[in-house]
Amino acid sequence: MIDAERLKILTESAKYDVSCSSSGSARANKKGGIGNASMGGICHSFTPDGRCISLLKILMSNNCAYNCLYCPNRAEADVPRASATPDEICELVLAFYKRNYIEGLFLSSAVDGSPNSTMERMLETVIKLRKQHNFNGYIHLKGIPYADKLLTRRAAMYADRMSFNVELPSANSLKLLAPQKTKESVLLPMQQLSLEKSAADAEAGKHRSHFLPAGQTTQMIVGASPESDGRILRLSEAMYRKFSLKRVYYSSYVPVVRHALLPEKCTGLLREHRLYQADWLMRFYGFSAEEIAGEGENLPEEYDPKCAWALKHMQFFPVEINRAPLETLLRVPGIGSMGAYKILRARKYTALTFEDLAKMRIVLKRARHFITCGGKFYGTENPAAVRTLLALESKEDKYEQLSMFSTPETSISALTGQL
Repeated sequence: MIDAERLKILTESAKYDVSCSSSGSARANKKGGIGNASMGGICHSFTPDGRCISLLKILMSNNCAYNCLYCPNRAEADVPRASATPDEICELVLAFYKRNYIEGLFLSSAVDGSPNSTMERMLETVIKLRKQHNFNGYIHLKGIPYADKLLTRRAAMYADRMSFNVELPSANSLKLLAPQKTKESVLLPMQQLSLEKSAADAEAGKHRSHFLPAGQTTQMIVGASPESDGRILRLSEAMYRKFSLKRVYYSSYVPVVRHALLPEKCTGLLREHRLYQADWLMRFYGFSAEEIAGEGENLPEEYDPKCAWALKHMQFFPVEINRAPLETLLRVPGIGSMGAYKILRARKYTALTFEDLAKMRIVLKRARHFITCGGKFYGTENPAAVRTLLALESKEDKYEQLSMFSTPETSISALTGQL
């Protein structure tokens, strides 16, 4: 059994990886087994129905052979070291699951020895959980760069989700801050898994493939290197398109390690928040990275990226609510995807008014500057005044974790990502 000191070291070392999310997996329990990942998934977040679900997030080892300057577990760091065996991880997962502490496992590791030997131990762990202990709960496995592709492929046959973290948005920054890693060491395994998942899904046909049912994710550190938001979003867009990623996670840089090549101050959560908003626009609202931010441009802090785009393209507004197509409605600040579909359904039966939009919970204090209802306009025509009003409104917004007793009115935006 793993002792308390090693458990503390390995779980503390794992907290810097934010690639945990609702799984999307449908791995159901089997007769005689324990665990189930088919009901809502596993994450450190809220599910759409408001439940908070959890997983054991742990490293197999924090004894790293690499020397990434931003990493607290780098080879030269003077920190307590610890490792766990596959049997110890399995025992821990089963004990925590039976006590209802967790619903699954997020397993990562520093490169302890060589990439292949590290990946072999992680693979042994997931095989024992699935085959020996008949564990059917959710497993997210962190891939090891440079590991043999056969090991990576085998791991993907047992895990629900895998992630290879890009970490830094350019090859130059990787060379400077993570000299043992290259762009290819991360992107090639992602490409391999994407191709093999497509082949497995095609072979399965109508049935759900058991090869990475919850897909792939990745993570980028924001602010440790000088790349702009526009550059970061272009890389995210390319990975979504080429590798069919489920999510790209953005981790605001925190100076847990001091070095002359690293910034001395935290990047701040607002930049991270704006990147997530922009990411949502790319995935669900039909925006391209080029539309959201230029190659060397950062997202504005004053208001969200959708408002920023609208302010740059005032020639497209106002739009008539009762005639505008879906793709146009989705680009109006204050109208989210749910609101746009409500408008499409409702206007089949009657001409909509501003009062109707208010009942649909459209954010009129934002949207009124960009829409008309039956030809009526209640916004501000001066672009400079609109810019000021949107900036003031953004300052009034409070971004906070939902409480258990949040009302639908206070929680709808946070739960659905409406912009």
